[in-house]
Amino acid sequence: MAYKNAVLDDKELQENLKSINPKFGDFVTRVAGEAWGLPLIDQKTKAFITIAVDIVNQDHTGPGNPFGSHVNMALKQGATREEIEELLLFMCVYAGFNKVAGCFGTLNEIWDSLS
Repeated sequence: MAYKNAVLDDKELQENLKSINPKFGDFVTRVAGEAWGLPLIDQKTKAFITIAVDIVNQDHTGPGNPFGSHVNMALKQGATREEIEELLLFMCVYAGFNKVAGCFGTLNEIWDSLS
């Protein structure tokens, strides 16, 4: 079931953020929760946008990396594996093939963990 607000309604996400650092978790929950509460863009589209930003900005390694969390957010909002894979293929053109290659590797690890 999709959340009305993918940050404020997801208690597991909030606990994961707090586990990084309690103050960080509280801050991110408040600020991101407000952004995710804006009404014009639906939650699934916002989740796709966060994945696209991760592709551009992240190397997808190390603790606290948001890519896996954002993939999980998209899945909770009704995204399919095929849609996420298509997003990654689309981002090859705009972010670069090498950045997306690493994302596919991480995505495969996420799929394996869900199986």
